[in-house]
Amino acid sequence: MSQACSSGSSDDAIRWTAAARWVANGLYLAAAPTFATMALLTGVLGGGLPDALCSTAGASPLGGMVPMYLLMSAFHLAPWLKLISIRARMPQVVIGRA
Repeated sequence: MSQACSSGSSDDAIRWTAAARWVANGLYLAAAPTFATMALLTGVLGGGLPDALCSTAGASPLGGMVPMYLLMSAFHLAPWLKLISIRARMPQVVIGRA
């Protein structure tokens, strides 16, 4: 009984580990586009009432949500740059040519 359970559980553990890595990689790549989208939407739709309530809302061009979202998007570009560099090093396969 213990042998059957241990072999099944190790296979399950491998599957769960692979699934967890797949989800983590997806989240890893989702950060930059999410922040860029948030910056775009905030810039287009406007900050609204919270900016009007702050006394220093217009004091600095770096203040506000749009620059913060753009900076966060830039800081989270590393996974995309890594993915692009890996794909650039891969050999190019041309389909349809002999």
